[in-house]
Amino acid sequence: MRAVAIDFETANEQRASPCSIGLAWITDGVIEAVEHHYIRPPGMRFAPFNIAFHGIGPDQVRDADEFPAVLARLAPRLRGRTVLAHNAAFDVSVIRNTCDHYRLPYPEFDYLCTVNVARRSWPELTSHKLNAVCGHLGVTFKHHDAAEDAYACAALALAAMKVHGAEGFDSLCALTDVSMGRLNADSYRPCSAAAPKAFKPRRMA
Repeated sequence: MRAVAIDFETANEQRASPCSIGLAWITDGVIEAVEHHYIRPPGMRFAPFNIAFHGIGPDQVRDADEFPAVLARLAPRLRGRTVLAHNAAFDVSVIRNTCDHYRLPYPEFDYLCTVNVARRSWPELTSHKLNAVCGHLGVTFKHHDAAEDAYACAALALAAMKVHGAEGFDSLCALTDVSMGRLNADSYRPCSAAAPKAFKPRRMA
């Protein structure tokens, strides 16, 4: 079971403006490492709303690499891993739109939206935002910090596996009626979820 949870922060309203990425690497059910990389966004245009949201501005990223160099370092490490993201539609769209901007092929991986998984794992919650679910689970983290959000996403995914008794992310998908998305070099398939069904928590001996 090899996976990595990711989280992007963007500099402005454009998806092709990543300024930060956090990654939490999972191997055999354990979060083995968490890392963070600043990214110099195209044009270096930062919107005040985004700065207020995540606290990143031009000064932090002025000497950072642009997206192509960051992706070149990370893409080989993503191979063979399931990519997890809370609201994966956003994070995958950041990858797609930024690759389109630089005319790069997409990195290739299967991905899973943990919002869909959370809705089927804790249906009693009124909100399935990352901070709400992690508050329920007792996972503490600094919200809107890319590395900490990635860690929280990874912790949420591992907690969901325990709830369902899943041995891997493929079996978690089967148990929750969530289909993985897929990013190919020139195309993508979104992660999707079937209509929720009644769920009975696993009884532990």
